[in-house]
Amino acid sequence: MSLQKKTMPDVILMVVTFLLLTIGMIMVYSSSAIWANYKFEDPFYFLKRQLLFTLFGIVFMIGMMNIPYLFWKTKAKFLLLICFSLLLIVLIPGVGLVRGGARSWLGIGAFSIQPSEFMKLAMIFFLAYYLSISQQKIQSFYKGLFPPLAILFFAFGLIMLQPDLGTGAVMVMTCMLMLYIGGAKTSHFMVLIGIGVAGFIGLILSAPYRIKRITSFLDPWQDPLGSGFQIIQSLYAIGPGGLLGLGLGQSRQKFYYLPEPQTDFIFAIVSEELGFIGGAFVLLLFAILFIRGMRIALLAPDSFGTFLAIGIISMVAIQVIINIGVVTGLFPVTGITLPLMSYGGSSLTLMLGAIGILLNISRYAKV
Repeated sequence: MSLQKKTMPDVILMVVTFLLLTIGMIMVYSSSAIWANYKFEDPFYFLKRQLLFTLFGIVFMIGMMNIPYLFWKTKAKFLLLICFSLLLIVLIPGVGLVRGGARSWLGIGAFSIQPSEFMKLAMIFFLAYYLSISQQKIQSFYKGLFPPLAILFFAFGLIMLQPDLGTGAVMVMTCMLMLYIGGAKTSHFMVLIGIGVAGFIGLILSAPYRIKRITSFLDPWQDPLGSGFQIIQSLYAIGPGGLLGLGLGQSRQKFYYLPEPQTDFIFAIVSEELGFIGGAFVLLLFAILFIRGMRIALLAPDSFGTFLAIGIISMVAIQVIINIGVVTGLFPVTGITLPLMSYGGSSLTLMLGAIGILLNISRYAKV
C-alpha cells in the first residue's frame, strides 16, 4: 500500500512532548537531589542518568518518526515473538535482575531494560495488525476475539510470574480497549469483565503484599508506618502545595519522607512545589497530548494506522490516569510511572518511541 507523506509531523504533539520532558527533567532533579547526595554523594546522579535516558529516547523517537508506520504491520508477529522470548529469559534465575521484589529486568552493561514495558508496545503492534485484517470476524468470539485474547493473557501470565501487576494491567486495559473499539461485542466484554474482576480479586488474595496495598488504599492510617506510609506522605506533599506551591526546590517531603519521589510519585512533588496551578498545567499538557493522539487516529489513512494510534494514545492515557490516581489516593499503589516525567530508562524510551510512531502516522494523515 502506497501512502502520500506530508512534510511535517504533528507540531503540537511534538511541542507538548518536549514540554513534558523538560518539566520532568527539572522535577527529577528537584525531587531526587537530596536522596542522591545522601546515597551516591552526587546530587546530580539521577539527573545525569535521566538526561542520558532522554537523549537516547529522543534519538529513538526521531528514528521511529522516520520509519513508515506500515513497516510495523509486516513485523508485528516477529516483534511479539521477540518480546515473548525476553519475558521468558527474564524469569531465569541469575539472568533476570530482581528489583523491588520483581524479577523484571535484564542487565545490559551498566544499564538494564524491562521487557514487560516493550511487550506493551508489541501487543499494540500485533492487535493493530490483527484488527486491520480481521475486523469483520471480531464479533465472533471463537473465530475473531478468542485468538488475540489467548495471546494477550499468555503475555499477562508471563508478566505476572515476575510479578508486575501494574504493567500487566496497563497492557490488558489498553488491548481490551483496542478490541472493543475494533468492534467486539459488548456482551462478550461484559462476560470478560466479570471474569477479569474475579481474576483480579484472586490475584490480590494470592499475595499478602497486594492485600496490604488494598487495605492501605482504603485506610492508609491503619498502618501509617507500613503499607500506608507512601500514600500518606504523598498526600502530605500535595496538601501543603495549595494554589501556587511552596516554590521550586522547596519540597519538604523529598527530605527522606516520600520514598524515591523521582519515580512513581513525582507528581506529588510537582503539586507540592508548584501547587494546584503547576499540577493542573501538567494535566493540561497530557490532555492536549491525548487530543492530538486521537486526532491522528481519526485522520490516519488506513485501519492499521488508526488502531495503532488508538493503542498508543490509550496506553499513555491509562498510565497517566493510574499514576495520578495512585498519587492522589484514588487507586492502590501500583508502581506505574508518569509518562515522560518519571525517572526511568525503559519506560521513558518506550514512551518516546511510541510517540515517534504517532508522529510518523501524523505525516500521512488525511487532509
